[in-house]
Amino acid sequence: MTTTLAGGRAARRQTMRRIRPRRSPAVPLLLAVWAGAAGVLWLWWTNTPSIAGTDGRILNAGRITGLLAGYLMALVVLQMARVPALERRVGSDRVARWHATSGRYTLCLVLAHIFLVMWGYALQAGRSLGDIVRQTIDSVDQLPDMGKAAVGAGLLLVVGLVSIGPVRRRMPYDTWYHVHLFTYAAVFLAFWHQITTGNDFAVEPAAKTFWYGLYAAVTLLVVWYRILTPIRLNLKHRMRVEAVVEETPGIVSVLIGGRKLHRMGAEAGQFLRWRFLAPGMRFSSHPYSLSAAPRPGLLRITVKAIGDHSARLRELRPGTRVWAEGPYGALTAARRSRGKVLLVAGGVGITPMRALFETLPGAAGDITLLYRANSTQDLALWDELAKIADERGARLMYAVNSPDGERPDISAESLRRKIADIDRHDVFLCGPPGFAQSVYEALRGAGVPARRIHHESFEM
Repeated sequence: MTTTLAGGRAARRQTMRRIRPRRSPAVPLLLAVWAGAAGVLWLWWTNTPSIAGTDGRILNAGRITGLLAGYLMALVVLQMARVPALERRVGSDRVARWHATSGRYTLCLVLAHIFLVMWGYALQAGRSLGDIVRQTIDSVDQLPDMGKAAVGAGLLLVVGLVSIGPVRRRMPYDTWYHVHLFTYAAVFLAFWHQITTGNDFAVEPAAKTFWYGLYAAVTLLVVWYRILTPIRLNLKHRMRVEAVVEETPGIVSVLIGGRKLHRMGAEAGQFLRWRFLAPGMRFSSHPYSLSAAPRPGLLRITVKAIGDHSARLRELRPGTRVWAEGPYGALTAARRSRGKVLLVAGGVGITPMRALFETLPGAAGDITLLYRANSTQDLALWDELAKIADERGARLMYAVNSPDGERPDISAESLRRKIADIDRHDVFLCGPPGFAQSVYEALRGAGVPARRIHHESFEM
C-alpha cells in the first residue's frame, strides 16, 4: 500500500510567494564572530599594562585562553538555540558544523586555561610544575565559584568525549543527545567563575556589563526558540498520528493531522524534530524531513528503519499525540537561482526531494528528478513521483543496481549525456554522505558551479 497526496498547484503557489533573492548571511556572521574575538583580545590588552616574569607570562596566557573560552561558550550555546535566521538561511547542517567546531575549540581553550592558570599560581606559590594537581585542589577549595567551574569543566569534558567520532557512532542517538544537553549546565556553572574571579571584569565595569548582556541575550534566545516557540506551535496545531503506511519494505510514511498545519511556516525541503508520545518513544526526538508539502490538516514524513526509533514508527497507532519542533533547514526553493532545476536523491533522501519535486515552480521540462536506489523495489513513493512528473511535464529518472549488483554510472560524463545543459541547472542534492560526496564531485566535473549545488546533511 502507498500513500498519495494531491494538491501540488496550491503548494506551488505558496512556494512562489516564498521565493526571495538568494543571500547568504554566513560571511557577515563570521565577520561578527571574529570581531567579537578581537574585542575580547582588546579587553585583555587594555587591562594588561605590563607582564613580568615567567609566572606573569603563563598567567596572562591563561587569561587570554579563559576569555576566549568564555566567549566561545556563548557562541556554542547560541548555535544550539535553533534561531530561524541561522537555521533557515545558513542551513541546519552548516550551523551544526559550526557548533561542533566551536565546541572543540572551546574545550581545548578551557583545558589550556586551567593548565596555564594553575601552573602560574603554582609558580607564584613557589611550587613546581609537578604540583599543578595540588594547586588545582587548593584553588577549587579557596577561590569563589571555582567549585562550580570545576564541575562545569568536567561536564564539558564528558560532552567532548562522547562527541568524538568513534564514540559517537557506537552510542545510541538518544543517549548522545541527552548527554549533549549537559552543555547548558556546564556553561551556566562556568559563567559565575568568569565574573567573580576574572581580573578583566573586576577592573572594567563596562566589560562585565557586556558579558552579562551577551550571556543574557543567548539565554533568552534559547528559552524563546527551544522552549516557548515549540510550546506555542504544539498548542496551536495539536498534532496527532492519522495513519502509518508501509511504502516499501523497511520504509513507512507517517501521516500527521492537526489544525491549520499549512500555517506552520514549513516549506518543502525542510524538516522538523519529531517526538511521538507513545510508550518507549516519549523521550526521543528525531529529525525527519517532510515528504510532501504541508496541507491544511495534514503533514507527512517518510522514514527508513535504520535505528531503534525509526524502526518503531511502524508501531504507532492512530491518535498518538505528536510533539514537534521546527521547521528547520535551508534546502528550500529560496536557494534557487536558475529556471531549470535538477533534484538528486539517494535512498530515503527522496523525502525532501519529493516535496520539492511537487512544489518547485516551473514550466514543462524545467524540473528533473534523478532517484538512486539499490533496486526498483526500493524506489519509495515512485507512484506519486510518476504522477507528479506526468501532471507537470517534469522528467523522472532512476538509477538502480544491475541484476548482478553492479552500481549505476553517475559520473560527470553520464550526467552530461542525460542532461545536456546540466551546467545551466540549479541542483538540489540529498542522500547518504558517501553518495552525496560522489554526486557532488560528478556535478562539479559536469560544469555545475559549487554555488548552485544545494545540499544539507541531516547526520546528527
